[in-house]
Amino acid sequence: MLPGRPAHSGGKMQTIKGAYKAAIAAILIVPSGAGAQTAPNFGPEEFGMSRRELVQAIERGEELIARCMQEQGFQYIAADYNTVHAGMKADKSIPGLSEEEFINKYGFGVSTMYTGQAPQLTSGYSPARIGLGEQNVQIFKSLSPADQAAYNRALWGENTEASFAVALETENLSQAGGCTRKAIEQVFKPEQLRSSYYNPQNAFINNDPRMKAALRKFAAEMKRDGFDYSHPDDVEPDIRTRLAALTSNGTIPVDQMTPEQRAGLRTLQDYERRVAAKTFELQEKLLTPVEEQVQQELFARKVQ
Repeated sequence: MLPGRPAHSGGKMQTIKGAYKAAIAAILIVPSGAGAQTAPNFGPEEFGMSRRELVQAIERGEELIARCMQEQGFQYIAADYNTVHAGMKADKSIPGLSEEEFINKYGFGVSTMYTGQAPQLTSGYSPARIGLGEQNVQIFKSLSPADQAAYNRALWGENTEASFAVALETENLSQAGGCTRKAIEQVFKPEQLRSSYYNPQNAFINNDPRMKAALRKFAAEMKRDGFDYSHPDDVEPDIRTRLAALTSNGTIPVDQMTPEQRAGLRTLQDYERRVAAKTFELQEKLLTPVEEQVQQELFARKVQ
């Protein structure tokens, strides 16, 4: 995600996020004798956490989810860090495709991957399913359809897209519901649960004039192509909002859609591919170079 935008936006491109982590990691491994340096007071992982803090947050969160689900009368096995992290890494990722290839083919993977099925029942792309772990998927599959619906309401509330893994990866805890919400309320700070929260990594450079200028260029070029977005992080949430309106919050399976709904879905899928490709193109051209320059100055320059 780029600096200066709420972390909930979820439209961040992984190349920028990866570069950001690498820049911070480079500082953290500089030997003390190599020159004095003031390191930022946050880590390179989601929500500005260190790797250790992220591991602890995931493991504690999963323990609390399992306890809550048991209180609701359902079996849920707390997933370990590696399982949840695999779900996080699966966002906008398919083996054999680069990020750019994924975006050109599937956009953000929102409407283009929509089935209307519970994540546990999907056989293809599903970061939520991966983050649950195979044991929990099999537990879900053993239930009757009515119990499956009740299970996911207990686990996620009304938004089955807001799994723990996906919420962490997109840095958007505000949409989580059910036992997942109850768990994260005990693990994360209140301000991190708000839709207005943004990562301290991003806030650290969000006022740089060069980034503000680059974002103005981004908005102007998007508008020339018929897209009304002032920031790349606004795009994916808009697709999710449109899909939710079309599918009654993801409750209508594709095979049960009316002809009008299917036509609307195809239109949205085409729009998603086009706007995602343009967003990625402009990020690479306008924003990533500025981001990397600011990173180098803020994080990689030794104090003389």
